[in-house]
Amino acid sequence: MDREATAAEDAVRPRGRVTHRVATLSLLTLDTAAWCGGFLGAAWTRYEFALTAGAGARVLAVALGCAAVYAVLTLVRLRTHGRHPIGSAGEARGLAGTAATATLATLAVVLPWADRPVPASTPLLGGAVALVLMAAARGVWRARQDRHHRPVPDAERCLVYGVDAASERLVRTLLRDPQSRYRPVGLLDDDPESRGLRLEGLRVLGGRERIGAAVRGTGARTVIFSMSGSEPRLLRDVRSRTLEAGAAFKVLPPVRELLDRPVAVTDVRDLQLNDLLGRAQRVAELAVERGGLAGRRVLVTGAGGSIGSELCRQIARCEPGELMMLDRDESALHALQMSLHGRALLDGPELILADIRDAEGIARVIADRQPDVVFHAAALKHLTMLQRHPGEAIKTNIWGTLNVLEACRDVAEFVNISTDKAANPTSVLGYSKRITERLTAYHAERLGGTYLSVRFGNVLSSRGSVLTAFQAQIRAGVPITVTHPDVTRYFMTVQEAVHLVLQAAVVGRGGEALVLDMGEPVRIADVARRLAAEADRPVDIVYTGLRPGEKLHEHLFGADEADSRPLHPLISHVRVPALDPDEVRGLDPYADPDELIKRLAALCETADASLPVLPGQR
Repeated sequence: MDREATAAEDAVRPRGRVTHRVATLSLLTLDTAAWCGGFLGAAWTRYEFALTAGAGARVLAVALGCAAVYAVLTLVRLRTHGRHPIGSAGEARGLAGTAATATLATLAVVLPWADRPVPASTPLLGGAVALVLMAAARGVWRARQDRHHRPVPDAERCLVYGVDAASERLVRTLLRDPQSRYRPVGLLDDDPESRGLRLEGLRVLGGRERIGAAVRGTGARTVIFSMSGSEPRLLRDVRSRTLEAGAAFKVLPPVRELLDRPVAVTDVRDLQLNDLLGRAQRVAELAVERGGLAGRRVLVTGAGGSIGSELCRQIARCEPGELMMLDRDESALHALQMSLHGRALLDGPELILADIRDAEGIARVIADRQPDVVFHAAALKHLTMLQRHPGEAIKTNIWGTLNVLEACRDVAEFVNISTDKAANPTSVLGYSKRITERLTAYHAERLGGTYLSVRFGNVLSSRGSVLTAFQAQIRAGVPITVTHPDVTRYFMTVQEAVHLVLQAAVVGRGGEALVLDMGEPVRIADVARRLAAEADRPVDIVYTGLRPGEKLHEHLFGADEADSRPLHPLISHVRVPALDPDEVRGLDPYADPDELIKRLAALCETADASLPVLPGQR
């Protein structure tokens, strides 16, 4: 098979060279004709349309000489600087520079002659005319090539809403991809300055109020919404008008979310709930310095979870010296390795099967692998379950975190992943995570390393989140259950969460908790209604009442915490009082649950007033 593939490549390459050579020779032939036509036109007007045969012959001789100089310069430019696509801006710059050089060289030869073969103005005017003719020839060439690469006639007709860099690149891609499943037939934009504007031959047909008329007039079956800088309210309005017009609605993410690659047809996707909530815009505002992890040994606990797995994928792009992924769930590790490498043999040293409840096992892993940075994402997170089983929260969230902290005595950086429920906690989950923040602060004070915590809101589409629960209820055909009509929560995308963790490793200071500016809290009932509206059948919403430990509204900061943002406008730094590990070692996970909850609450209320205030937090 390898020989056949090599032979096939060798068979293709000569054809490619011949095609390029033929195109170059064809263009040089056209260019020669342009030089001759330009010089003859310039001389003809110079002699007031009375050019004699002898004078015309001299003009042609000079024109051919100039064309020869131009051809030599063109071949040298192609060999030294490479070539640009025909009709592109890069080729236009090269064409103009080469033509100008050839013109000046010809003028320099003609000027010294006492009896000039052509008037001195002929090279200048002729060169300008030749340049126009050569550019026109390339424009026609490019137009013919573009027609050959247009989408097939049965491609789905579409309208693109939003005239910006992303939509411009998308339209260009769609029009020049013969395999594209979309064929743009018009543009839409609310900006009055865009009315009548043409982009790649497509005209702006109006704003959102014209969606229905544009769909009917063009026969479009889809509207593609370019999301760059768009508000969720606008997105919902355009979507509503599109569906009313009987067309499908798709979105194109902002260019900044497409990393550093061209826009592709595959970037056009269905609307997601985080688009409607507006969370997609904030992650791009949080720039991350990825070089801080390059070449370093990094360990992630809870690597198979929603946050842990995305964290591993992002860290892998930072080119760490070694990425170690620890979890007690072997199936989760299998899925993680598959997402990272496209295979999952489970035989690599990067996968570590271990439980943070096992103090000796964790200590052995840390001592053996010697990580430089540890991201601690392993935890139990379901509020209601932990409210019923507080002993499990002690064994995993509190003691498990303590096991990892004590094993990391020689680790330079430790990032503990917490939750907004740790601010003014009222649940076992909140108590346990607040205690881990305080344990992390204790080790930062005693060990001197950069040991800190990061608080998250609800992560959209994470495993077990309210969003996934609602979607599962819709698929099952049962009512959506909401605890209270006024309950609100802070939401963030998994990308935002991971960006915050990575940023914490760069800007965080020991003993702190970092909190991302998550915008305005979202009413859960509104999320339920939007999902119900998306369903293909009627869906009821049932209110069940707040459960024990649940808040009506979450807080980002505790009652004694100040919102200080000394290093980044989207990241708050709050001081966390230390908690001596001896305070939690005496907890009895098998004690009466109610008494245990009271004990956890008391540990959260204890504050060490002697701790110094960190710089920038006064």
